[in-house]
Amino acid sequence: MNTVAMIQGLVVMGLGVIAVAIEVYALVHAATQRADAFVAAGKQTKPIWLGILAVAVLLGVATFGGLGLFGLIGVVAAGVYLADVKPAIDQVMGRGSGRSRW
Repeated sequence: MNTVAMIQGLVVMGLGVIAVAIEVYALVHAATQRADAFVAAGKQTKPIWLGILAVAVLLGVATFGGLGLFGLIGVVAAGVYLADVKPAIDQVMGRGSGRSRW
């Protein structure tokens, strides 16, 4: 195997690890929040988000090492949760302004 292909494979695998970590983080965050916070924030219910994020984790694990279409779908689902739902829940729960600190 040539060096470029090996480096490319390592980069893709690293991105796969990061994608699965993001999906797991989103699932754990959703699981540890109160169910009424989702409704109060005007988002889908907690069971719906747990289902979406569980499927995202499964897709991420199934495509681990490669970011194909299904892997991308899982990352997008986790990204929507982290960018839209999590800040709204944090604001409802009184944990900040709902804006990212980055």
